[in-house]
Amino acid sequence: MLPAISLFIEINFLDILDILLVALLLYTLYNLLKGTVAINIFFGIVAFYLLWKLVTALDMEMLSEIFGAFISVGFIALIVVFQPEIRKFLLMLGTPGFIKKKKHRLLFWNFEIGSNVDIDLDELIEACRHMAETKTGALIIITNKSALEQYVETGERIDAKVSAALLESIFFKNSPLHDGAVIIRNNKIVAARCILPVSSSKSIPSHFGLRHRSAIGLTEQSDALAIIISEETGNISFSVGGDIQEKISPISLKSMILEELS
Repeated sequence: MLPAISLFIEINFLDILDILLVALLLYTLYNLLKGTVAINIFFGIVAFYLLWKLVTALDMEMLSEIFGAFISVGFIALIVVFQPEIRKFLLMLGTPGFIKKKKHRLLFWNFEIGSNVDIDLDELIEACRHMAETKTGALIIITNKSALEQYVETGERIDAKVSAALLESIFFKNSPLHDGAVIIRNNKIVAARCILPVSSSKSIPSHFGLRHRSAIGLTEQSDALAIIISEETGNISFSVGGDIQEKISPISLKSMILEELS
């Protein structure tokens, strides 16, 4: 009869370290991808890999060979699909002081699920109302779970509290910062004149300009909210999840923002 201890899997220190490092890597990847379309691809890859390991452990040779072929060939495809995220990850690791700045995010009990966005909507809505009346073109982005740091870096840092006067002065037609997007995070105007990705969707109406296409492009790739004010008509539009609604009143805009952020 075998000793009782042989009935259990032997686990040593290196096994525990291996598990912790893998968990840390997956957690870091999740933080990089959350709020983007790539997060769904990431979860699909993890599920496929676990399924492959399961059929291998069960000695299901045919399925194991098929899944293994997909894994080996798919590695090159993953590099292409996740090229922006891989570049961001490597850039983050190469940044001096990375561990010191991010050490609080490495604690698993600080894992964040919800969003604690706090925005002075009255100031924001007042600015939108006045810019719509004066037909001042504007593109305002409100972050949700994704910080959009890669787009913040393309603009001019401001880091000022949200106020109607400041937003209107930024988008004033003679202002050097009016061309581009303003990104708001946690009741702060983080940056202005930010460059956003332009949607290539063919379903976008032809009368939409670059601001509308940029808003749709960003909300297609992240969980951010976008407010667009047309300088031709003064109409307010709202985009989320790649969809856009036109001719929104300031009151309706406030309700829609609250609904998305709750």
